[in-house]
Amino acid sequence: MGKLIWHELSRYISLTASVYAVWASFWGFFFRKFFWDFVGGILRSPGGLQPSPKFAIFITVIVKFPIVQIATMALGFVMVALEYPIPILKGTAIQRSIALKVVLLIMQAAGTVLFYQGTNAALWSLIAAMFYIRALALREKMEDAIRNKGRVGEA
Repeated sequence: MGKLIWHELSRYISLTASVYAVWASFWGFFFRKFFWDFVGGILRSPGGLQPSPKFAIFITVIVKFPIVQIATMALGFVMVALEYPIPILKGTAIQRSIALKVVLLIMQAAGTVLFYQGTNAALWSLIAAMFYIRALALREKMEDAIRNKGRVGEA
């Protein structure tokens, strides 16, 4: 059996999670729901569960104005551009930086966990971040990206 290359596994999981985050953000525009509204909510007979007034800021940025969905969609597109590198980023230090990808994945998970459609993307983003951390602990390097540095269209 071969040796598991952790950064390749995390790259595929991160790519899947980021595409899922973009798709969830798209659906979040149409079906706006703050995922954590059940925490401290008030159960009313006609009307169901009403979110707590403590979460008013989240209701504003998710339900009334889809700011979180827009930010998550933008971050998802950035992650897709890093993981499936566009020609401008191919072989650059930004594209090879595992630490930057860990930070961006954690930010993506923090944004997507707030709205209902993004919970799976948050889970897979955290899994990809953990695998990237494992790759950092094993001191893995992206050899293909280093070899292809400066070459356009040949990789």
